[in-house]
Amino acid sequence: MYYYYYHYPVYYNPVPYPSYFPVRQYPPVNPELFHKSSNEMRKLMNDASIVLNQLADSVEFGEAVMSAAQESNEEEVKRLIQSTGISSDVDISFNPDNIRMEFKSQVDGDECCQLQISVRWR
Repeated sequence: MYYYYYHYPVYYNPVPYPSYFPVRQYPPVNPELFHKSSNEMRKLMNDASIVLNQLADSVEFGEAVMSAAQESNEEEVKRLIQSTGISSDVDISFNPDNIRMEFKSQVDGDECCQLQISVRWR
């Protein structure tokens, strides 16, 4: 039985490393926009919940939305969704398989948050 011994070279780096690493300095955080965006997102979620509850609880409402979508009547679909009492801006798109709703909100004139929901009907 033979044993092979390999000698690996030892590398030496002449540049000394510091014994400490400098601590990163982070800028102070400002949670104001984050807080406002979170509150706006809560509103979007409430509006989405209203629409989903209406779709889940009322077969007639779901049928009306699907019929308008089948006829490619975007204005009627949007009117039906808005008739649930939501206050958020919502973009609606649909195809033969599902409906997509994108709820949007702004804080101080800038879009801060969006919530996208897709509900399949086929």
